[in-house]
Amino acid sequence: MDTLTRKSYELRRDIIEMIYNSAAGHVGGDLSVIDILTTLYFRVMNISPDNREDPNRDRFLLSKGHCTDALYCVLGEKGVYDKEDAIKNFSSFGSRFIGHPNTEVEGIEINSGSLGHGLSIGVGMALAAKMNKQTYRTYVVLGDGEMAEGSNYEGMMAAGHYKLDNLCATVDLNKLQISGTIEQVMNSGSLADKFRDFGWNVIEVSDGNDCGQLSQAYALAAAYRGKPTAVIAYTRKGKGISFMENQASWHHGVMTAGQYKQAVKELEEVLR
Repeated sequence: MDTLTRKSYELRRDIIEMIYNSAAGHVGGDLSVIDILTTLYFRVMNISPDNREDPNRDRFLLSKGHCTDALYCVLGEKGVYDKEDAIKNFSSFGSRFIGHPNTEVEGIEINSGSLGHGLSIGVGMALAAKMNKQTYRTYVVLGDGEMAEGSNYEGMMAAGHYKLDNLCATVDLNKLQISGTIEQVMNSGSLADKFRDFGWNVIEVSDGNDCGQLSQAYALAAAYRGKPTAVIAYTRKGKGISFMENQASWHHGVMTAGQYKQAVKELEEVLR
């Protein structure tokens, strides 16, 4: 197992601990997106605890903000704050580690989770970098369910129009949302084709839970000139826990003690 993949499974262990302790969170989406976040934070982006005030640091926006549990674990592992604080206090009374990203937490660029807004904000940040001749890149992670929000398409259109090649959007395409499949709830068809129609470079990652494939995609995105890039990552909801994988019921599920023990056992077996 390579270092990045191991890191993603160690973070899955943290996510399971956080969600079991709090009896809250969005575990299915956390487990589908964690490989994307791990690859971005530990291989791709110019973001560290030491450059939080640097105007040329990269920007990261989690548009699918209900999966902030995964982001809190990643930022803690990155050393932005004490990870154990986040794991123990997630969603507890008075905690800053609430169920959606908020700027009271170090390393969070925007409050998000009102779905469909992250891409448009990312367009503004990328356009500002162009206007101010700054070198940072902006990365936005979206859920496939939130692509039913019309504001995304305004953002896509603007990004293509302004040729924002310093913007990279990733769609965590696990094909499930809170009440069923994407096709059942609101069929968006081919998201890759839609991004292309709005003037984006599109990279499709057949296994969006493979850190190696993701790393290659982000390297290609950073090298591409003249268009923003959309990485369409085909993931599995609940990836890494057998009884959660591809189950819409685990969009916002609460584990029993037995399920928690099984989840920990499965992850520890992978990490041996």
